[in-house]
Amino acid sequence: MSLLRDRMLHDLRLAGHRPKTIEVYVRSILDLTRFLRRSPDAATQDDLRRWIALLATRVGPSRVAQHMAALRFFYGKTLGQPEKVSFLSYPKRPKKLPTVLSNAEVARLLQALEQPRYRALFTTIYATGLRIQEGCLLRTTDIDAARGVIHIRDGKGRKERLVPLSPQLLIILRAYWKQERPAAPYLFTTKAGGRPINRGVAWRAIKGAAEKAGITKRVTPHVLRHSFATHLLESGTNLRVVQVLLGHASITSTAIYTHVAMKLLAKTRSPIDRLITAAS
Repeated sequence: MSLLRDRMLHDLRLAGHRPKTIEVYVRSILDLTRFLRRSPDAATQDDLRRWIALLATRVGPSRVAQHMAALRFFYGKTLGQPEKVSFLSYPKRPKKLPTVLSNAEVARLLQALEQPRYRALFTTIYATGLRIQEGCLLRTTDIDAARGVIHIRDGKGRKERLVPLSPQLLIILRAYWKQERPAAPYLFTTKAGGRPINRGVAWRAIKGAAEKAGITKRVTPHVLRHSFATHLLESGTNLRVVQVLLGHASITSTAIYTHVAMKLLAKTRSPIDRLITAAS
């Protein structure tokens, strides 16, 4: 497997995949190898069907989809045997509405973050709608105060984009930098400095802050991104603009926030109201 692993690593890097994706894909093929108890290049389509069936009983749809993506890459690209995975169809994921915090809850949450670097990080995420990884990898040079924008260089799918830098956020970031003096090049660094904040550590920080703030909703860094998008829609921002700010490839992904924008829903008049008004 070591030779195949090296070939897969080479192909993944050549394809421009992120280190995290590479790690997940390689680990998935290693799991398959343990299941087969032989080299995966000798697997048959029936072997792979049994592997996917087993996974479906152990992990959720999202994790199964990750394994399928790894299989498609390994057999389709590295081995050149796409016919072995031609049967794969990604499982449908249940469509759930995103969790959104109110303005008051966001304020309480940010206030409960005692360490300046975490408060500055999550304030930035809420103010700009960044993903946690995008926030953790922000560099000081990405903050363009003159133009009033932040340059996102590590977006999903390696897509770059610009997001507005509000005057209030600029004040907060300048105060944070003056107090903490994060070691270059990253804006939000670990205690030791020089390395970006680990997103797993950031997750734990915001979870603890939510508990301290008395917020009973399940709070993750992505909830602040959901809240950013929803609050923009509630304030009248065009859906297409929100799509661009979030970096969504399809506006369909952005449209889900219209289902949780309470101010928009409250303004929607039911047909029964018009019926009764017309009859009176």
